[in-house]
Amino acid sequence: MILIFNDIAGSEILLILVFILIFFGSKSIPTLARTFGRTIRQIKDASSDIQSEIKKSGLDIKKDLNLKGIIEDTAKDIRKPLDQMAVDIDSTMKYEPRRTPKVPKIEKKEEVKPVNNENESTDAKSED
Repeated sequence: MILIFNDIAGSEILLILVFILIFFGSKSIPTLARTFGRTIRQIKDASSDIQSEIKKSGLDIKKDLNLKGIIEDTAKDIRKPLDQMAVDIDSTMKYEPRRTPKVPKIEKKEEVKPVNNENESTDAKSED
């Protein structure tokens, strides 16, 4: 209310009061002032009621939405696959191949060719 009178000088306010006195007379000025005061009070009350209703409806909407719960559920849904990936990566990094028990190698023995006596006797004869 004071901001309205920043641009108005003292002489201008005095001039406005003189015009009010001339147009309405000295007897009706108190009733006008009372009516003006009541009107301003009703406007302030109405604006505070509207503000409180807006705040209440905002809180009701906030409760209905349950934003915290929705955010937490979404975070859990996102976190599950990421945690599983982290476990998979960790297990891959720590992977040790399966150790097979050492089995002694069986060496291949040279095959013994059967000695053919006939060949030896023919070889011996041919050398003579």
